[in-house]
Amino acid sequence: MKTMKTIHLVTIISLFSLLSCQNNREADSWKIGQEKEWYKAPPTGVHTRWASPENPNGEPGKGGTINKGAKGNAFYTIAPGAKKVLLDYAGAGMITRMWMSGTIGRSEEQRRMVRIDMFWDGADKPAVSAPIGDFFGTGLGHLTPFDSELFASPEGRSFNFTIPMPFRESAKVVVTNESPYYVLFWYDINFITVDQHADDVMYFHSYWSRDMHTKVGEDFEILPKVEGTGRYLGTNIGVIGDEAYRATWFGEGEVKGYIAGDTDLPSLVGTGTEDYIGSGWGQGRYFGRYFGSLVSDNQRDLYAFYRYHLDDPVYFHQSCRITIQQMGNCGVNRFMEIEKSGAPIQLIALLDTKGNNILAATGPKPEYLCLLDIDSLPDVASKDGAYFYRSDDVSATAYFYLDKPENDLPPLPDVDIRIKGMKEKAW
Repeated sequence: MKTMKTIHLVTIISLFSLLSCQNNREADSWKIGQEKEWYKAPPTGVHTRWASPENPNGEPGKGGTINKGAKGNAFYTIAPGAKKVLLDYAGAGMITRMWMSGTIGRSEEQRRMVRIDMFWDGADKPAVSAPIGDFFGTGLGHLTPFDSELFASPEGRSFNFTIPMPFRESAKVVVTNESPYYVLFWYDINFITVDQHADDVMYFHSYWSRDMHTKVGEDFEILPKVEGTGRYLGTNIGVIGDEAYRATWFGEGEVKGYIAGDTDLPSLVGTGTEDYIGSGWGQGRYFGRYFGSLVSDNQRDLYAFYRYHLDDPVYFHQSCRITIQQMGNCGVNRFMEIEKSGAPIQLIALLDTKGNNILAATGPKPEYLCLLDIDSLPDVASKDGAYFYRSDDVSATAYFYLDKPENDLPPLPDVDIRIKGMKEKAW
């Protein structure tokens, strides 16, 4: 009996020991977000790496091999038409931060002509593909001091971002110089290596587009429809207003989110452009953690602004499409001046002095209502009483996570499309 009791006791002790080991292993295993728990001991199997010209792949014990470690290779020189691989790591891990600077910081034009691409898990198509200036949160390629939750340029001379970018098999970051100038390029890519990621970890993606002449009445697509499960992180947008609409307000357009298999109508819709980025009744220059307006020039109708959905997540389980309307307002007399000039414009609302929409109150409105054809105008508001669709030059960078390392979005437009007319209009 003693022998049997001893065996049972040993068995119980062994089971407790096994469970204890399993619990310890679970406790030691790394999960995304643990890097923010600064007080915890380093997780088992997780290692810190820095990639830079001094150690391109962040290999252990191989940093600063040139010139006896005395700043022997602090930057790359990238010739016109050439590309440079900044990181090419095989294995599982997560990029935690990037910093970049150099002669790309001296010219808005170059910031549109130098592109950044990121590939996950050996994919042929990049998950991230964008002009480097726009990608780092500065719409219109404009570099200005700011600090947000995801991007920052402390003194307007560098690019920083802190977006977690996990990968399961490999990560590759490439910069391509599509300008006619040599580029001196400094960078740090901070990342960690891990044994493996949980099944629910998704891949970071970014998409950039531009429409120089948006169609009246058609929304601009910040993010065309992507299939899969994911999370929309937000966007930065650049607007160059057409001269025909000067002395009007550009920002009545509403942001829409088609996230639940939506077709004609979205599940998410806002109330106006400046409302979407946390302001109201106009839009000056400001920046904050989740939203801001880095360029606000109402004399030339130049705007660059951003909104990031971090504490207010935008999840999608089937697909996601994000748009913004091109819509403005002004006084009725100014509207008729624009209409008379022949500029593309379409009236969508007339407000009376009480704020009521006269067009909505009188039943179905015609496809296009011309105020010049009306002999006697109703009692409309003299200031900002006319709301209308307009056509502008709009560009945007969308950021999102997806449950796969590639997307089926259009490729980055050629450099000519990225910079056409920018010097004359914005720079």
